[in-house]
Amino acid sequence: MEKEITFVDITSVNDLPAGKTKKFTIDNNDILLANVDGKIYAVDDMCTHEDSSLSLGCLKGELVYCTLHGSRFNVRTGKPMEEPATEALQRYQVRIQNDRIEVSLNSIK
Repeated sequence: MEKEITFVDITSVNDLPAGKTKKFTIDNNDILLANVDGKIYAVDDMCTHEDSSLSLGCLKGELVYCTLHGSRFNVRTGKPMEEPATEALQRYQVRIQNDRIEVSLNSIK
């Protein structure tokens, strides 16, 4: 039996312009939303190398930068692209409903 996917309403698409990120806390989970050329991605907000908020960094293309030690993560895949981080970020399913960004807290493998 498949687990039902539940989505949580986060914000309006107008609140997240292209090329920007924004942190949201949902059920004690810090989620980073990233708008890459109009496509919204959701990943854990904490760097997997050290507990530093990725929302403090910047988004360049699909890469979000950690300000603490310079790790970069691809927000589409969650994969670290530069050391010192070696572990991928958790990713979350995103959908747009009536100009609202919704996120499922079921992580994507």
